[in-house]
Amino acid sequence: MFGQANVLAQGQAEFPPSVEDFYLPSILPWGAHDNYWFTKITFMVWLAVGVLILFFLLSYRNPKLVPTKKQWFAESVYGFVRNNIAVDMIGHAGVRFAPYFTTLFCFILLTNAFAIIPFFQISPNSHIAFPAFLAVISYVMFNWIGIRHHGFVKYFKNSLIPPAPWYILPLLIPIEFFSTFLVRPFSLAVRLFANMFAGHMLLLVFTLGGFAMISANAWLAPVSVLSWVMTIALTFLEFLVICLQAYVFTVLTASYVQGALAEEH
Repeated sequence: MFGQANVLAQGQAEFPPSVEDFYLPSILPWGAHDNYWFTKITFMVWLAVGVLILFFLLSYRNPKLVPTKKQWFAESVYGFVRNNIAVDMIGHAGVRFAPYFTTLFCFILLTNAFAIIPFFQISPNSHIAFPAFLAVISYVMFNWIGIRHHGFVKYFKNSLIPPAPWYILPLLIPIEFFSTFLVRPFSLAVRLFANMFAGHMLLLVFTLGGFAMISANAWLAPVSVLSWVMTIALTFLEFLVICLQAYVFTVLTASYVQGALAEEH
């Protein structure tokens, strides 16, 4: 973000920005400039995966009856997801899904947090591909669990045919199909993407706005300071959004699993 701000302040950036500005160049020192396969976004995703693997491996490498700080923190995160998401949404059967929900929650939380970490300052989830992929994983998971638990025919019967008079079923069945098998993955992906993208754009607008006003007129310096103060305030708000969106995505996934396991619609 601040790199973009410095470029704008020096008058080297094209304004207004175009759609192409959202396609980051490769960070590899070799290859073509338009080689997009390993960008800053890709690096952050791999970094998040590596950090989470190392954190949980090191925390549980030598577990103690009286936990160390790392072990206590890891157990607290797992306990929070298990008790407040898996068990609350699904019941006792939700304990077996707690490892996946914990992984999902931690991964989204960390990748979201890159949006306010210096030198990163953008979340991979502000690009639709990553929320869409996470939504597809959750979509395949809850459908597979439902089919395995009920059988193919009974699962789709429970999902598509609500307890209602027969004469209204021709209207309800398409609605149930649309909401269960099309809207759910779409809404999961778009909700996470839209919140992270909007947060990034707000921070970018207020940061670049301060530099733009100073560049345009020295008399606007006090206003530019106000713009940067707003950036700091919005950063704290973005932190709340980061935590909330990780929680919401995980809770909704748990609710879909609960619905797939339910005996009736």
